[in-house]
Amino acid sequence: MAYELISTGEATAILPTTDSNTKPITVIGTHAIRSTFDEGCLKQAVNSRLAPGVTDLVLNPDAHCGYGAPVGCVMVSPTHIYPGPVGVDIKCSMSLLQLSVPAEEISDRRIRRALINAICERTPTGAGRGQQSAPKSRRVDETLGRQLMLEGASESVCNQLGIPPEWAERCEDSFHVGHDDTRDALGARLDRHMEVGIFRHKFPGKMKQLGSYGGGNHFGECEVVHLEDNERARKAAEVFGMKDNQVAFLSHCGSRGIGHNLADGQFKSLQSKFAKWDIPLPGSDRELVYAPLGTEEANAYLDDMALGANFATANHMLINALVLEAFQEIIPGTTGQLVYFISHNIARKEVVNNNVAWVHRKGATRAFPGGHHSLKGTRYESTGHPILLPGNPQAGSSVMVADEGASISCYSVNHGAGRALGRKRAIRELDQKSIDQSFEEHDILSNCRQYPKDEAPAAYKDFNEVLRSVKSAGLATEVARLKARFVIKDGDQADD
Repeated sequence: MAYELISTGEATAILPTTDSNTKPITVIGTHAIRSTFDEGCLKQAVNSRLAPGVTDLVLNPDAHCGYGAPVGCVMVSPTHIYPGPVGVDIKCSMSLLQLSVPAEEISDRRIRRALINAICERTPTGAGRGQQSAPKSRRVDETLGRQLMLEGASESVCNQLGIPPEWAERCEDSFHVGHDDTRDALGARLDRHMEVGIFRHKFPGKMKQLGSYGGGNHFGECEVVHLEDNERARKAAEVFGMKDNQVAFLSHCGSRGIGHNLADGQFKSLQSKFAKWDIPLPGSDRELVYAPLGTEEANAYLDDMALGANFATANHMLINALVLEAFQEIIPGTTGQLVYFISHNIARKEVVNNNVAWVHRKGATRAFPGGHHSLKGTRYESTGHPILLPGNPQAGSSVMVADEGASISCYSVNHGAGRALGRKRAIRELDQKSIDQSFEEHDILSNCRQYPKDEAPAAYKDFNEVLRSVKSAGLATEVARLKARFVIKDGDQADD
């Protein structure tokens, strides 16, 4: 089938579905960006839009083929919950730590290399690695592991892990509760997993991954903050706690093996029930299984998603605490403040078009502007909250703040640049020597002997064009550009 994108503006379009009575898909992206959406991505978008209970679907500039639904999409349903548009890395997220270190203090490559080593001694990388491979990591026993799965970044959990408890105030969500809005539901669900389910005999091993990045597109990145030179950016930066020409640290990771086990169990359970009951799959896609809200199946998924999300939250908070500790070892007297922690693989209950609905963001991030009702009473009430958009180490990353125009995208923007080349194609076509030389020319260090070819800047879309799409569509405005000085990565397969 040929899919036709109909332009509605410089950086907006619609994608009609096969059902003329269905609201078209909203597409964000300039003409150049829209040309990056291949047929597989558009097919997934149409299948997702026509799935039961779905009222809205948005394709963001970073969109590409994903698990059932495209990575880089927003899917809204007031009646159904979908595991696919959350994915196997539940609550994969971004966080940004502002440090009290002037940019010139890390100009010396020896200082940066020492920082890389100090961080890697505390925060393991790699899909299967955990605390045992990082001698200065935090050890987490089963009792604390259970507590953080139920409480996320609670004050008690933070204190036990050496995390400043006030950082929880700078989280999109510092904790998640069960399907009935209680922590008890999570406790009962976790007990079941421990007794007869996916964590039986495995929980202590999985908990050893707390405070680790994982593989693939996950990373830690030392940045220099370059604030935009205008009054709005300066006001936002003051509220966010960002400092011009000082060092910050950007992290991308999620719920690791815990989240993968929970998500995989949900997919297998729902797929078996669809087969047993002979329920038609949206677009005949096994990855678009769903559960009507209020059913036993939906409740189980919401509980599992919350458990994985709580682990991801504690994981990010611990990584930031360990990064700060590493900086303090190498540059004594360093202080740090979390700027923000925000997810891009989660389903959240929000008000959309005056109705309460579950907003599934797969490779998409929340974007509430100043004055939004959900920010009332928070430090972000007048400015809007920070939006953390990773690009690539050489083009930089962006901190943005939402504009009123974000209403057209269900108050969401893309979570980054988005892949231009699949992993196998990137490994096959890109030249290792050229990649490594480009990092040398930009004076960006890495912990990798060879920078992963499938994570090279050329494997991703043009970040400046992606940002131009966001700005031109009226979704968000840039507050700061972050320029990398070193990168912590691993060459293993990505978690998400």
